[in-house]
Amino acid sequence: MGSEGSKACLNVYLTNKTRLGRRRGMSKSFLMGNEAIGLGAVRAGVKVVSGYPGTPSTEVLETVAKYNPGDIYVEWSVNEKAGMEVAAAAAYTGARTMVTMKQVGLNVASDPLMSLAYVGVKGGMVVVVADDPGPISSQTEQDTRRFGQFSKLPVFDPSSPEEAYEMIKDAFEYSEKYHTPVLFRPTTRLCHGCASVELKERVKLPAPEGFVKDSGKWVIFPRLSHANHRMIEARNPIIGEDFSSYRFNLLHREEGNTVKGIITHGISYGFVMEALNGYRGARVLKVSTPNPMPERLLLEFAEGLDQVMAVEELDPVLEQELLLLSGRHH
Repeated sequence: MGSEGSKACLNVYLTNKTRLGRRRGMSKSFLMGNEAIGLGAVRAGVKVVSGYPGTPSTEVLETVAKYNPGDIYVEWSVNEKAGMEVAAAAAYTGARTMVTMKQVGLNVASDPLMSLAYVGVKGGMVVVVADDPGPISSQTEQDTRRFGQFSKLPVFDPSSPEEAYEMIKDAFEYSEKYHTPVLFRPTTRLCHGCASVELKERVKLPAPEGFVKDSGKWVIFPRLSHANHRMIEARNPIIGEDFSSYRFNLLHREEGNTVKGIITHGISYGFVMEALNGYRGARVLKVSTPNPMPERLLLEFAEGLDQVMAVEELDPVLEQELLLLSGRHH
């Protein structure tokens, strides 16, 4: 959906009889995907949001600014690198932080992100990178799932605005559980699509501890980098196993003894289910966490299949991972 569709979607939302700021408890509202992500971060207890405007990501930060309860620091940074560093500094204090950009902006922010992957964080830190297959408003069609593999960071890949609203909270929790920044990768058709989203009460979190000086933790010299690299390599298979039971990685069982399967992700999942139109003769797996890959779940999906179709936008990430997995397990 282009900018005109986004404006129409937003206009419908803004004409609702009740405004978000007046609501209490659970309610439903018609939201653009980016609004769902921004409001999901507010609900999750985010304390610092920085970013640099770039379609299709822009409305995420704008939404946080618009519905800021008053205790969230929000800034448009001078560029994506500065935004990444602002969010990282706050995450060192134990606060939940988010930085927003588009896929091209991740190139600008890649220097601090690569070091941050080794240093880690104390508070949950989510890096929202909106990809633009098409492209509709970008110079490139980079696939951030590949950047997740490159940086060895967990990646969350939502398939709908409703799912994105819930998943952003999960992303903060996984970030804190494994003390690492995580990538959150919506795409244009999700960012600017609209859906009815159930809004929930804001999570109550303890006050951040604050920054604790520790040169053995926060100063990334080569000796520490070497040790942390080993830690990351040992940690990521554990995260992959954790992701195998993650609630948004969905395995749809087929009827009968079919030997055909479809593996998909993101907005492509919606296209697949629409095309199947209730047909149950194929096994379908939606992968919402493409890095680290949920290996146990992929093996469960592939068991007994003779043919698998990979339906994905941009790079053949799922296809290649499934090929590697098939070879590894003969």
